[in-house]
Amino acid sequence: MEERPRRKLTRLASFDYRSPGAYFVTLVTHKRVCLFGEVDEGRMIINAAGQMVEDWWLSLTGKFAGASLDAFIVMPNHFHGLLVLNAGFSVGADPCVGPEKSGAHTGAPLRRKSTSLPEVMRWFKTMTTNAHIRGVRDEGWPRFEGRLWQRSYHDRIVRNETELNRLREYVANNPLRWHLDQENPAYPGTGDG
Repeated sequence: MEERPRRKLTRLASFDYRSPGAYFVTLVTHKRVCLFGEVDEGRMIINAAGQMVEDWWLSLTGKFAGASLDAFIVMPNHFHGLLVLNAGFSVGADPCVGPEKSGAHTGAPLRRKSTSLPEVMRWFKTMTTNAHIRGVRDEGWPRFEGRLWQRSYHDRIVRNETELNRLREYVANNPLRWHLDQENPAYPGTGDG
């Protein structure tokens, strides 16, 4: 598969990513390889690797006390999620951080007054990568080449309720639009379609 040119993803230089607010994030697998399931008749059917990604996303609130989750979806080769940071700091994060509740790599819950988006995303990518490696070794999941995720991720700062609702709708309709998605290897112009 021919790799498409990458868009340079940069954080907003003047923005403090520890600021309370909602963020829309998108992560894409390295080389856009479909590892997490398939779309069938407009419905996303996740496999065990996709369930693992979902489980780690759901565990974010146990690791980062100032985080809460909104709409999200695991797609065959990417992930979209709405995440709210630092809106109401709580010291009571669940000490059982990860989906399997094992291994020192999950670390203790962080109980700081603020959490940064890059910190959350770095942890999520690390946890899912390590879990996928275990799945390859123990469960026969498909291997990935080099790394599980592309180097960076795309983020959007959610500015208001209207935008938040539009992004929720986008997440909900993502499987229905898979045939039009540029992340879909079968999409015209991607090298495989």
